[in-house]
Amino acid sequence: MTDRLPDIQHIVVLMLENRSFDHMLGFLYAAQGNVSPQGQPFEGLTGSESNPDSSGKAVKAFPIAAGTALTYFMPGADPGEGYSATNAQLYGSEHPGSAVATNAGFVTNFAATLAWESRTPGWTPLAGAQATDIMGMFTPALLPVLSGLARGFAVCDQWYASAPTETLPNRAFAAAATSQGHMDDKTTSFTAPTIFGLLTQHSLTWRIHGYDSTPLTRLTFSDTANAPTTNFGLFTDFRAAAAAGTLPAYTFLEPDFSANGNSQHPNYDVAAGEQFIHDVYYALRAGPAWNQTLLIVTYDEHGGCYDHVPPPTTAVPPDASVGEFGFDFKRFGLRVPTLLISPLIAPGTVFRAPAGGLPFDHTSILSTLERRWSLPALTARDAAAPDVGAVLTLATARTDDPLASVAVPAARAARANAPVSHLERVQVEMAARLPLPDEGDANARPPPGVHTSAQARAYIEARVQAWERRRTA
Repeated sequence: MTDRLPDIQHIVVLMLENRSFDHMLGFLYAAQGNVSPQGQPFEGLTGSESNPDSSGKAVKAFPIAAGTALTYFMPGADPGEGYSATNAQLYGSEHPGSAVATNAGFVTNFAATLAWESRTPGWTPLAGAQATDIMGMFTPALLPVLSGLARGFAVCDQWYASAPTETLPNRAFAAAATSQGHMDDKTTSFTAPTIFGLLTQHSLTWRIHGYDSTPLTRLTFSDTANAPTTNFGLFTDFRAAAAAGTLPAYTFLEPDFSANGNSQHPNYDVAAGEQFIHDVYYALRAGPAWNQTLLIVTYDEHGGCYDHVPPPTTAVPPDASVGEFGFDFKRFGLRVPTLLISPLIAPGTVFRAPAGGLPFDHTSILSTLERRWSLPALTARDAAAPDVGAVLTLATARTDDPLASVAVPAARAARANAPVSHLERVQVEMAARLPLPDEGDANARPPPGVHTSAQARAYIEARVQAWERRRTA
């Protein structure tokens, strides 16, 4: 190959939460007839896409309006995102059998989700949220950072989540190229080898950064839980490393998963995530290693948000794991927004995997790392996955800044006593299982009752610090 992947010394991945491609970037090139400045076709929205409501009336995809209380909180509630809900969105049934996906069940599934969330403690649909809101799509003007980087570098319009389900299985694929058969968030830890352990075995450096607290990934995998504390940090540590030119070969960045955070998980503030993406980009751009860095911005799964493209059914099962719900791992999840950012990438690029082969999914991150540093694959999935090296076509690094004139949208002030988010509760459960002295069987210890994000964070940090002291004693 003639691409510039060998010139890359640092690969950085920012993985955000639960948004589909159409929902965030579907209108990116709508004004240009869905053709990029490079003349490449772009699989975006035309505005004619629709879903039926419960009465059969067509609800068209529409641009989200600016300046409303719901603008950056659309669709106003957390849509269904698990395996059954995803099937309902794609096939109109939780048990599709051999049906062909039509992506026509988003409105009816969101209506059902709003109904049960409205009567279930702990779920908080925003006032005014309605089933038709699931067809609301952000415009480039509302997301100037994400859209500016997509236009200024490369956007992947055929990048799929690795499995048609929720967060933890997809984050597992992004780290280990398998979820070991798991298809929901009930399983919170995995024993499969990860890219982090693989890098260590080959004397390559890596770090995982939480935003302002212990990263979720640290306790999710055996590899990472047993890794030295120096492999983990906060976003402030990432910024310092970028400024000093001391980034490792691979950096994995997590957002703040709280209800006041910047993960962009529905129904949290998307504007806060715009600021986070902006800050990651400029931390790298201002550093001395910018010309040797590839930044990948992606989302773990679609989160129940509308996308009009049916996922391919050509996925390679990662291993012999028996899938929950009888799933065979031959179907990808829905498209998620993914940007490739480097001064070695031509502006206005729409980047796809080679025609006739497999599309990009989260294991393409792993295959890119493996190709760059001549590493063996972790599973059959990343062994088959295309890498993204071919996007690096420029022999001379660009010096222009696509975000030079962009104003970041203002985020809402933090809520006092914000409730515990789903992923914070997952972290509480994992922290509760950490083995501490004089506790007997740590795995049998139930997590304490926590009701606010602040309480959850305080508990997690206290447990992790006590565990670290025990490990280093």
